[in-house]
Amino acid sequence: MKAIILNKNGKLEDGLAEQPQPKNNEVLIQIKASGFNPIDYQMLENELERKLISSPILGRELSGIVVDKGSEVTEFNIGDEVYSGSGSMGSNGTYAEYIAVPEAIVSFKPKNISFEQAAATPSAGLTSLQIFNRLNLNMENTVLVTGAAGGVGSFLIKLLLAHNIRQITATVGSEENRQILLKLGLKDHQIIHYRDENLIKNILKANADQPFEYGIDLVGNYMSEVTAEVLKINGMYVDVTALVTKDAHEILFNKGTLIMNISNYTYGMVKKYEYYKNSLLTIKALIENETILPPQYKTVGNLSLDTVLKAHSILKNNQTQGHKLIMKH
Repeated sequence: MKAIILNKNGKLEDGLAEQPQPKNNEVLIQIKASGFNPIDYQMLENELERKLISSPILGRELSGIVVDKGSEVTEFNIGDEVYSGSGSMGSNGTYAEYIAVPEAIVSFKPKNISFEQAAATPSAGLTSLQIFNRLNLNMENTVLVTGAAGGVGSFLIKLLLAHNIRQITATVGSEENRQILLKLGLKDHQIIHYRDENLIKNILKANADQPFEYGIDLVGNYMSEVTAEVLKINGMYVDVTALVTKDAHEILFNKGTLIMNISNYTYGMVKKYEYYKNSLLTIKALIENETILPPQYKTVGNLSLDTVLKAHSILKNNQTQGHKLIMKH
């Protein structure tokens, strides 16, 4: 099968790989579309993320059609349309024509969306649903979301608004991203440009000059320090990036802040596969009953090295403009 392969020199190249054979508990999926995530290029550059490479073929989420299955598979039949956050749990990554994955991490695709929309959903959906479920917020809570127009942020904002949690302040990096959040239902005064002067003052002003109970940081680095500054004593900092600076840690420690780390990877490590399936089924139901809309997406190209390199560059330079990047297969 055609695949984009990481060679021994740590460079990606067009190549051919053996088509995987499904194990007893696996389905073989012909991939119709796959999504790109920052972790894809971070695996090539970052020691922490490099540990997650389980195959020379990268890529972590997909939609497609079941074309073969193992003898113990009971839920799916050949021809079923499915989607999955495959993470590091498949025979290979998703930069390929086929993948074999445990049926336990696969869900039927939402009926009312395309393969491209479905491929844009798992990673952002799983992450934002985990944040939402673990925080267990109520309508009185005050919440800051940094980098709110990205894949996880926009999905999370939809979830919060769908559950009547409205005391939200969000940061964005461009006018296009501000427009995205306005379309989702935030008001103008709730959206702060992170390059504004007096950023901390402006964020607090959006919350009636009060510190926040919850800071959901989807950016890290400098924004981890900003988030730490605007949190109240004994508030909660939600870390989705593992990019908290030393200064931010000091502020968080001095404030007695609870830190919640968000990781989808952890459930794969302990083979708790029902987390993936149950989350995808919840997201499927939310999309099918139109409680939330699937992410905005942009097709970068077809399965090729050029498409992968272009997508990695767009992600690295933060030029997605709120769109999930998709590769067609």
